[in-house]
Amino acid sequence: MKPLSRRSALALGITGTAAVGAGAAGLRWSRAAGLSAGGGAALKEPATLASQQGRLAVRLEAGPARTGIGGRTASVAAFNGSLPGPTLRLDPGDRLNITLVNALEEPTNLHVHGLHVSPAGNGDNPFTSVAPGQSYEYEFALPPDHPPGTFWYHPHHHGMAAEQVAAGLYGAIIVQDPSPVPVSRERMLIVSDISLDSAGQIEPVSLPERMMGREGRTVLVNGQVRPALHAAPGERERWRLINACPARYLNLRLEGPRYQLLALDGRLLASARDTDNLLLAPGNRADFLVTPGEGRSALRTDTYDRGTMAGMMMGGRASADTPADLLTLDARGEPAPEPRPVPPLPALRDLREEPVTGRRRLDFSMGPGHGMGPAAMRFTINGKEFDAGRVDETVSVGSVEEWTLSNSSPMDHPVHLHVWPMQVILDGARGPARPRWQDVVNVPANSEVKVLVAFDNFPGRTVFHCHILDHEDLGMMSVIEAR
Repeated sequence: MKPLSRRSALALGITGTAAVGAGAAGLRWSRAAGLSAGGGAALKEPATLASQQGRLAVRLEAGPARTGIGGRTASVAAFNGSLPGPTLRLDPGDRLNITLVNALEEPTNLHVHGLHVSPAGNGDNPFTSVAPGQSYEYEFALPPDHPPGTFWYHPHHHGMAAEQVAAGLYGAIIVQDPSPVPVSRERMLIVSDISLDSAGQIEPVSLPERMMGREGRTVLVNGQVRPALHAAPGERERWRLINACPARYLNLRLEGPRYQLLALDGRLLASARDTDNLLLAPGNRADFLVTPGEGRSALRTDTYDRGTMAGMMMGGRASADTPADLLTLDARGEPAPEPRPVPPLPALRDLREEPVTGRRRLDFSMGPGHGMGPAAMRFTINGKEFDAGRVDETVSVGSVEEWTLSNSSPMDHPVHLHVWPMQVILDGARGPARPRWQDVVNVPANSEVKVLVAFDNFPGRTVFHCHILDHEDLGMMSVIEAR
């Protein structure tokens, strides 16, 4: 792969402009998922780097790499040459030091998605820019009471996040549970998607695809097409699943084994609950307890219609048109002993019991712009496109606020707030009976969701945005400062 460059990024606008007329005619700017070749190999998990004596120091090089995808050699971008990058395993209270080396031909940076750490200085600072050929020293100090769970890291340089994540730059972070659920094994499953041409190069993305949010033709799990898992009947496993796709929703259909949802977005639920389907927006994570019976089954993502641009200059819909098998699970052999019961899970903080000091409404909208190429559409929050030099919202450290996330556009927008997770209190007509914590909250088209946010611990500037990464890059992001 030729390393990502500013020239190629600008070329996307030129290529896409010619397609605007076709988009207005109602073409569907989605791509069929999956490849017929290359499935069935045993699942490979990323290398794991674990902290010792309260500290983990790692070197992550973001650069071009060659890897096998779907039976052919592909040119991608990757951390340390592997797709995905290494899994970072930490304990609450640990210190994480990352030397980010930029071997790309364009600026990049790093976001530790979902971690409750400082956004200031060389912490989880989305305004940092690491130039090509340069390196940067990040330091993240996890609080001693940091919740255990599944998190991830990826680039977050404005204007380039979608391109760099789509090319393969992502990896997992695990904060370990001091009292883990008893399982036979854990599996890390990072779902992504990619589109390759006949030479194994990443295909250019048209302007309409950027406007809708790109979806790759090939869906991957740990960089593989439909990998195979093997287990004994009755074994209980913990699957940590990350949606690392730039725009694809995973409409998971869970058939065959017993699936229990244990955690969402790195936060344990009040109790593990049986489930047979789950929608994960881009950036969402889910931890499942999986207990297979005898035989073969598949984890599948079904179609999901995430909206339309009808009435706008692009036309068309954004959807994953074709269901895709993510992986297969074959349970054979001697049945495993009955697993030990799931222990009581920690009680969850409920912000509905705490005083609310502020309320605000944030409207995520799309509309015609003034110009050609990427300027043909505006992606805004409260009518404003992103400006790194402007503070859009100011909050007080230690306060609890109620936010109404309003979507006045005809497409879903998954809203991600850095540093502080959100407790969903109203989603549709009713609120969850039990606390539900997420750091990516999907707001369906032409609707709204209410959340509570506790701005604990950390002063500093950071951002919230749509986690359809093309929408973020095109302006649907705002700056928030905690003082």
